[in-house]
Amino acid sequence: MNMFGAVVSGRLVQSFEQVGEAQFLTTIHDADNINHIVVFLTGTVPFPQGMGGLVYFSWPDPNAPPTWQLLGYLAEDKPSFSHNAQIGISVEPILHVQQQSALVTTQTTSNYMQFCQKMLENFLNYASSFAITQAQMTPNPNETFIPLSVLQSWYSNFERRLQQNPNFWRN
Repeated sequence: MNMFGAVVSGRLVQSFEQVGEAQFLTTIHDADNINHIVVFLTGTVPFPQGMGGLVYFSWPDPNAPPTWQLLGYLAEDKPSFSHNAQIGISVEPILHVQQQSALVTTQTTSNYMQFCQKMLENFLNYASSFAITQAQMTPNPNETFIPLSVLQSWYSNFERRLQQNPNFWRN
């Protein structure tokens, strides 16, 4: 009986092969050409009491052992997970599963905030490189100018809001 299944959009359901005492593996062929994958508990075999599954992926490399990256988790109260790539599951105590899940969320938020800050700095630097004084301006009715102070104020406000709540932009 298979405990886990996977569905790649547009393909048949795939099952996982048990490759260790608590490790399961499925290989997603032609992974570069898929959009979504859903990993789920089949419901035929429940997790042992107090256990959950950490979901990992790896891009296969014939010249190196797999480099597994944690994506999320499965548990009786969270029976599915959606993502792309080769998927591996490690059945572990639920406390460890919850700790690792919190770590992934923290790392994702941190990476997202770093990206946003770098993108904002790059935009501000780029826009600032075109700054000229009013004395340097030549009248052009087809051109619109934005004071640099407006961009700097926007940047400061956006950065402050991002620090307070990385998901503020979703509201």
